[in-house]
Amino acid sequence: MDWTSHDTWLVTWTLVAIAVVVVLITRYKIHPFLALILGSAVVGLGAGLAAANVISEFEKGFGSTLGGVGILVALGTILGKLLADSGGADRVVDTIVGRAGERRLPWAMALIAMIIGIPLFFEVGVVLLIPVIFLVARRAGTSIVRVGIPALAGLSVMHGLVPPHPGPLIAIDALHADLGQTLAFGLLVAIPTVIIAGPLYGIWIGRFVNPTPPARLVAAFGIRASAQDGPGPGVAERASDKADDAVEPSAQGAVGDDIDVGDPEDRPTSRPGFGLTLATVLLPVMLMLGRAVADITLDKGTRVRTVLDFLGDPFVALLLAVLVALFTFGYLRGFSRQKVSDLVAGSLLPIAGIIFIIGAGGGFKQTLVAVGIGDAIGKAAAASGISALLLGWLISVGIRLATGSATVATVTAAGLMAPLLSQLPDTNTALLALAIGSGSLFLSHVNDAGFWLVKEYFGMTVGETFKTWSAMETIISVVSIVLILALGVVV
Repeated sequence: MDWTSHDTWLVTWTLVAIAVVVVLITRYKIHPFLALILGSAVVGLGAGLAAANVISEFEKGFGSTLGGVGILVALGTILGKLLADSGGADRVVDTIVGRAGERRLPWAMALIAMIIGIPLFFEVGVVLLIPVIFLVARRAGTSIVRVGIPALAGLSVMHGLVPPHPGPLIAIDALHADLGQTLAFGLLVAIPTVIIAGPLYGIWIGRFVNPTPPARLVAAFGIRASAQDGPGPGVAERASDKADDAVEPSAQGAVGDDIDVGDPEDRPTSRPGFGLTLATVLLPVMLMLGRAVADITLDKGTRVRTVLDFLGDPFVALLLAVLVALFTFGYLRGFSRQKVSDLVAGSLLPIAGIIFIIGAGGGFKQTLVAVGIGDAIGKAAAASGISALLLGWLISVGIRLATGSATVATVTAAGLMAPLLSQLPDTNTALLALAIGSGSLFLSHVNDAGFWLVKEYFGMTVGETFKTWSAMETIISVVSIVLILALGVVV
């Protein structure tokens, strides 16, 4: 089909709407939830939709997105909160670090981050691991960057590429991708990406950047061990006792404030074992992967496949994991029923903003679908010869650079790519979801709260933060998209 003036009109108003969202977020500090609503109104009204239809389409997209993604984000958050407060994350850290020699510490930190990063939000994982990074670096007599970058890489890759994190779930929902397939491909891409951006880059850049963490933070975490002490059991428990509630995802600007030690009576009487912790955390992953394998290897309608399809449904898998965690990370740890209930309630409060951004992103996507932008983008993509995977990555990179938000980048890119799929039937939607997630991690800089979170915790200058954190994020994005494009050739 030939390009028309109407296509130009649609693309123009789409670009104007995106610009409105970016300017409102970056210049006027409007919350992304409101910015996405206004952006939807701009593209809808500008493209010729009736005002009533703009409202109904936005509400339709908002409701359908929260009905799918919102529930999964909430369940994943509950699992992560129970893991952290029960001491399960500490057990994983202690076990792995305690068995790693000095030369293997960067690799051990990356492995730890990937394991506990499955259910935890990035910011929560950072707060949990920062005291451990401080202590391990001091006891090993090495640069904090050498052990810190691998940990940050593990957390960031899991956050951007592996469900049930919000970013991948947003893309999966918008593109109607298969979650099990996305999870399998995501893990396949994540492992080599973490190796390159984490231990390999961290060991190299650690030779040139050796910052001194703020003395106030070090003292607050109770780290007084000498460099001659080897890491052993109890490392994470002692360090994280004073950091459990240091920074919530919604309070990133509080870095360096006084840290609340917390009530000793709220702590578990015993920590879960290493095997039990792994089994609980990996349960939803195994169930979802089991469904993906069954869909490939078993005939539809067989009893085994029916059971695996049910258990591997993302909602069922995460719900079962949470129910198991109530016992393994809750009641069996000595927590009362009221305490477990309070933990669940407390886990949901910080994600309210994220949930509403996700919903508004769904509304924005549905508005774009309603105005017919997919046809126009499809024509442009066909004329340019750019693959759908690379196009999704480039759009996500652009929004990430402009807004500093991985979530907004994923929401916007997925919304633009979703209506294009009808014209690209051969596109693997799971890989497209991963490509968008990969782009959302590109070059974290001064408009990203994570940039300042890492800078302040590590005690680095702005330049050092660019050389370490920003470079690491860029490596993650570039390496992962190369691997995704390679998979696209063979899948």
